[in-house]
Amino acid sequence: MIEIRFHGRGGQGTVVASVILARALFKNDYYVQTFPSFGVERRGAPVEAYLRLDQKKIQVRSNVYTPDHIVVQDRKLFDTAPVMNGLKPKGWIVLNAPVSFELPDRCKHFSVARVDAAEIARKHKLGTQTHPIINTAMVGAFARALAMPSMNSLLEAIQLEISVKAEANIAAATEAYESVVLL
Repeated sequence: MIEIRFHGRGGQGTVVASVILARALFKNDYYVQTFPSFGVERRGAPVEAYLRLDQKKIQVRSNVYTPDHIVVQDRKLFDTAPVMNGLKPKGWIVLNAPVSFELPDRCKHFSVARVDAAEIARKHKLGTQTHPIINTAMVGAFARALAMPSMNSLLEAIQLEISVKAEANIAAATEAYESVVLL
């Protein structure tokens, strides 16, 4: 079983990102389980979402405490939340950050996929200039870093899950897939 923990802020599409990936992975013949964890339910508050996938039925029904991989949609969470707690050795960190962002030392022992999802979202007019919605760019970067799900399944899942600006969201996921930097 592979477990993934998503860290973001309310309004970034963190939960929807986990749902899109679950749909796409299900299309790639995985059993999946995804669910959110909210604290204060408001825009900007920290949000976690969880995703499990396996080749067989998933019996576990708890939060993800020792993820194989993490998705960090807001780099500032490194300073305010325990985003790396329990991350397994050889795990991926899929990170929304500009190239100028200096990775914290604790990230240097992991594989990192860095993409400026905020800039990609702004370019495709997803959200606003000050609050870009980055979920589809992040799932595109995830698909490239982990070589799953297939891009066709991912784009199909985006189209099924997001009815507003579907083409812009597909373009953002594709651009992130093509531009993510794997460290």
